[in-house]
Amino acid sequence: MEEKEISQAVVSRLPRYFRYLGELRDQGVERISSQELSRLMKVTASQIRQDFNNFGGFGQQGYGYNVEFLYQEIARILGLNDTHHFIIIGAGNLGRALGGYLNFEKRGFLFKGIFDQNPDLVGTRVRGIPVMPMERMESFIRENEIDIAVLTIPKAGAVAVAERLVKNGIKAIWNFAHVDLNLPANIQVENVHLSDSLMKLSYNINRNKEEKDC
Repeated sequence: MEEKEISQAVVSRLPRYFRYLGELRDQGVERISSQELSRLMKVTASQIRQDFNNFGGFGQQGYGYNVEFLYQEIARILGLNDTHHFIIIGAGNLGRALGGYLNFEKRGFLFKGIFDQNPDLVGTRVRGIPVMPMERMESFIRENEIDIAVLTIPKAGAVAVAERLVKNGIKAIWNFAHVDLNLPANIQVENVHLSDSLMKLSYNINRNKEEKDC
């Protein structure tokens, strides 16, 4: 049977469902209705049901959703039952902050190595892991079964580094460099532009100010 194509809009909401369900589970909540989840998440109950129906529904009429079961099912859909090994390219402030974030490991993302071309940073440590020179990157990827790379380098060198990563088996790139990556279709790329979020905040501040001045 042909697998159903799931829209990226639905996929983008799954981590948020997972996060809220995890909080409910930690609070000891055993079941929840789409209406109750709607009030918590500020997403319509209809949207929640539509999203879950893409994967089989999960709920029962008159019962709602079993929180633990739904939490585990979304974890499975997101691939969080598997372990992913990742490296960071760029040992500046952002790279070091990401390397030190322990929550990744709770989700099965294991920080294995960090690389930089600056000789002054090579040998320094991030959570006990030494920063390695870029020359070691290719062999390290192959020897440690790395499947995800995080790019936190200036855009000038990001494209060339991304191509090197793909040639050596990287399956996905979390890209913080301000540049579009033209990579093969089977390579997953998630672009993160931190300034975009600030500009959205700026827009909303400005809009609220204009509404108050009217």
